[in-house]
Amino acid sequence: MLLQNRFVDYESIFESETDLFPLICKGNIEEKILNYKVKVTETIEIIEILSVRNVVLFPGVVIPITAGRKKSIKLLKDAYSADNPIGVLTQKDLNIENPQEKDLYYIGTVAKILKLLKMPDGTTTVILQGQSRFKVTKMIQIEPSFKAEIIYLKDEKPDKEDKEYLALIDSIKEISIKLVHENHNLPSESSFAISNIESQSFLINFVASNLNLEIKEKQILLEYDFVKQRAIETFRFLTLEHQQMILKNEIKSRVKKEMDQQQKEYFLNQQIKAIKEELGDLSYEKEIEEMKVKSYKKNWSKETQKQFEKELRKFQRTNPQMPEYTVLRNYLEFMLDLPWQTYSKDSFDLKRAHQILEKDHFGLEKVKERIIEYLSVIKLKGDLRSPIICFYGPPGVGKTSLGKSIASALNRKYVRISLGGLNDEAEIRGHRKTYIGAMPGRILQSIKKAGTSNPVFVLDEIDKLGMGNQGNPASAMLEVLDPEQNKEFYDNFMEMGYDLSKVIFIATANSLYPIHMALLDRMEVIDMTGYTVEEKIEISKKHLIPKQLKENGLTSKDIILGVKQIEKIIENYTRESGVRSLEKKISKIVRYAAKNLAMKKKYLKRINLAKIEEVLGPPQEPEKYEVYKIPGIVTGLAWTIGGGEIIYIESTLLKGKGNFSITGNVGNVMKESATIALKYIKAHHQEFGINEKMFEMYNLHIHVPEGAVPKDGPSAGITILTSIISSFLKKAIRPYLAMTGEITLRGKIIPVGGIKEKILAAKRANIKEIILSKDNQKDVFAIPKAYRKGIKFNFIRKIIEVINYSF
Repeated sequence: MLLQNRFVDYESIFESETDLFPLICKGNIEEKILNYKVKVTETIEIIEILSVRNVVLFPGVVIPITAGRKKSIKLLKDAYSADNPIGVLTQKDLNIENPQEKDLYYIGTVAKILKLLKMPDGTTTVILQGQSRFKVTKMIQIEPSFKAEIIYLKDEKPDKEDKEYLALIDSIKEISIKLVHENHNLPSESSFAISNIESQSFLINFVASNLNLEIKEKQILLEYDFVKQRAIETFRFLTLEHQQMILKNEIKSRVKKEMDQQQKEYFLNQQIKAIKEELGDLSYEKEIEEMKVKSYKKNWSKETQKQFEKELRKFQRTNPQMPEYTVLRNYLEFMLDLPWQTYSKDSFDLKRAHQILEKDHFGLEKVKERIIEYLSVIKLKGDLRSPIICFYGPPGVGKTSLGKSIASALNRKYVRISLGGLNDEAEIRGHRKTYIGAMPGRILQSIKKAGTSNPVFVLDEIDKLGMGNQGNPASAMLEVLDPEQNKEFYDNFMEMGYDLSKVIFIATANSLYPIHMALLDRMEVIDMTGYTVEEKIEISKKHLIPKQLKENGLTSKDIILGVKQIEKIIENYTRESGVRSLEKKISKIVRYAAKNLAMKKKYLKRINLAKIEEVLGPPQEPEKYEVYKIPGIVTGLAWTIGGGEIIYIESTLLKGKGNFSITGNVGNVMKESATIALKYIKAHHQEFGINEKMFEMYNLHIHVPEGAVPKDGPSAGITILTSIISSFLKKAIRPYLAMTGEITLRGKIIPVGGIKEKILAAKRANIKEIILSKDNQKDVFAIPKAYRKGIKFNFIRKIIEVINYSF
């Protein structure tokens, strides 16, 4: 019903109509932003509104709509029977079942109901034809159905001679026909229908209605007042859809081609299989099939899977009679056996871990503390880069066995390789598989043996790595022991990276000097010093004796060793920092009991001191200090791989022309210390009260006893200097005094290492006083009081202080 005619004068607030297009994309368009100064006749009517979902109706376009809501079905029936047009508005959200005014777009299309059909499922289907666009000015009724006051919107068409617009229409028609031909899901009659559309605006609406777009985008197209702009946007969406269709067809063609190739390969493989069945050679095929099945179960990356499949294809093409066949087979089997991304779960029971460490090892407090620290951090953080630890100390102190305890405490697998004498880099990195008999390196072989990618890995005797013509193994170890590099450890045999970052590497060494500096820098060095007599007694009672009884088939009732007997074995039959020799002696005594028990002979179960001498033989003289009131003899403290020892430096003067000589199998560093000592004495003879002419009248000879034992190092510097001065002054030094320290030509005493071992050696020898560098004071006080008890320490800085104190 016609209610009112009115003229609306819109203000121009933009410079051109192109500025308006990006703004009129919303459902609610305010009149104030219209960028066009025109006079439009707007017919205001009241009309029934049908809300639809998932469809936008364009003018001129015929579409079917299925109505399921009761109020929608009633509205359609009433309008169809009265032959009244209805307004069609699209819902903003298709999931809303009972939409309100705010849930509808304000611009829609007035439609005529061409046909109304009742479907068997209770829904009603109507055929609608769009007639004209409209805008809701006021919603006057919501229930039982929508009724609104609307105004008709006029499409602003370009000039008939607009060449750009005409070219745009031709392009839309051309691409639409192409889309129909390339999309096999669309009926071929669609192209005939498009080519016969004469109305330009209807062509735009028809194509826009059938585009594969979201509802929002179609609504934007409907809301454009300018037909040319609607055509531009329709062309843009149409072009995108055409490009997507081309891409889909290309992918489909490529997939089809690959499928055809796979079918061809399958057919050929089946033929080969049939031929091999006739020849009775199916073991080869079964082996390959088993490998494929195993590979599907492996938890490896796409790159690893790709590498495996590549090598498997090569293996399939290789003649079993060729030498490469065995290499490829070993490679594939090794790949399948490696525990790719398989990790054992760490145990974070700190009390249990501490109990295991205490049970397996006596002492070693710093080591145990470091392990508990590691467990504590990983428990709190949840993830931690595994540390690389180097246990450094004399033989027999438990470095290697400690690795087993750490693995047990962490609930991890334990693997160990010995690096002593290793002189081929390929032992670490593996051989290239181009060689016949190629094998992976020991690192990955041990990981395979462990069955997990996070074992506790002990690298035993890392200081004894050799160097041969096949490269330097120590250089290969740099990548293994670098936390920044071992995430992708490259093995020559594998030809790809393997993650070692979760492995706890524990290296052991008796000496740090032979280790490459770059290698040493990558490790956290933990000093494991020698044991005192008291500690050795406890270790014997708690570990060594029970172990030997078990290994020799005895019980604690069959033989009894007391504290005094153990102490005698330690002092008279072993001279070591560790307990390896001690364990051998205990083993010999246990075997004595086992022999008598097996032969049913009577024997002394409670071993006394006399029986120890009978079983082990005559005792060695203990390493005790000997008092020499002879000038030129001075006691020094030395560090060896076996621990600390006392050494005697002897010097004597002979009539001659001032010549100097040294004997006793000493190294170059020790010879240099003797030369420095003599030169310093000559330069400062007045301070020591030595007549200068004596240097020209006498020859000086220095000797270090036990000439069969090599001796070297700078720590005997002050001992040699004191011995020389003692000879020149013809004065003996104070008894029960030992010294260690390096000297310089400036007269300073600089610090040396191995302090704990040297102090233990001094205690064994009954030394009462020790002279050390002032800078070694911190090392002395870091040692427990029990080790220092009974010894007086004199810390000095200058050589003259040593001389003043020694005589």
